[in-house]
This record gives sequence, structure tokens and C-alpha cells, in this order.
Amino acid sequence: MNEPLPLECLLILVDQAKLGNRTAFDQLIERFQARIHRIVMQRLRNSAEADEVTQEVFLRAFRKLPQLQEPERFSGWLTRIAVRLSINRAIRKPAECYLESETMETFGVAAETPLSSMIRQENLEQVRAGLDQLAPLDRETLWAFYFEGSSLKEMSEQFASPIGTIKRRLHTARGRLRDVIAGLQPA
Repeated sequence: MNEPLPLECLLILVDQAKLGNRTAFDQLIERFQARIHRIVMQRLRNSAEADEVTQEVFLRAFRKLPQLQEPERFSGWLTRIAVRLSINRAIRKPAECYLESETMETFGVAAETPLSSMIRQENLEQVRAGLDQLAPLDRETLWAFYFEGSSLKEMSEQFASPIGTIKRRLHTARGRLRDVIAGLQPA
């Protein structure tokens, strides 16, 4: 950890950096980088993002340094930039999305083959044949949920039944469809 920089040295470095001296600015970075990274890390809690934002802080500071009127306030000014950029990053970053491993496996799936297309078509035909053999209420319940995309609330209104009843009907109808389809399979 760096020893505290005497105020006179800080003022000299800031003044030289304001005049475009990159070596002076590099020395300021060296002195303040760990502190700024800690400040950013406290808000973002992600080291990769904290590294990026810390770098942005020093880029912004370098560009805006000529606007700094009181060089003795450099430390607080730099801290405010870090806090502001950290908050902006935290607010603007997209929500992280975690995918199950099965989801990731589908990214590598090859295009549909003639065999898989034929199997899919046979499965659809079995589902349709199974639906035709179900009682009207079971068929309408499954059709509304799976083919029309109705929500449980919409189905509750459509069938004039509570949502709990709709859930039970869906569960029962799926079981009946499964049994019917199993009966259609060759032995």
C-alpha cells in the first residue's frame, strides 16, 4: 500500500497532469488506483466490472482534469467520479441471466434432419388423435392452455371456474391424454 502523498507533492503532480504531463498522471493513477478500485468494488461487487469502471474513472479524470479548479481537492473529486460511474454502471447494467445447462446444450443442436422431422410429425399426429379421444372438457382445457396460450386466469373466466379447478383439470386432462397416447403406441 502506498504511503500518503504529501499535499505539496499531490499539488505538483495534479498541476503537471493538468498541463498534459502523462508521467505525472501515471503517478496519480499509481497512488489512487487501489483506493478507487475498492470504492467501485463496494458498489458493484464484481471484480471484472470494477476493473472496467476503475479504468473509466481514470480516463474521465484525465479528460476532465483541466476543469479541476482546486488541485488540493483531487482525491475527493476522483472519489466522486468513481461513485458516480459505479452507480451509473449498477443502474444501467442488464440483469444477469443464468441459464440451465440443458438450455446451453440446445445452442449446439444441429438443424432438423428428415428422421427427426418424421418423428416429430408422428408425435403431433398421436397428440391430435389422443385429443380427439378425450372428453370435450378435457380437450377444450388442453387446447386453450397449450394451443391458444390462454393463461390460467383467462381460462378461469372462459370456463367460469376457479383457477384451482383449472389447474386440477389441466393435470387430469394431461394424465388422460398420456394414457390415451400410450394406448395408441404399438406393443
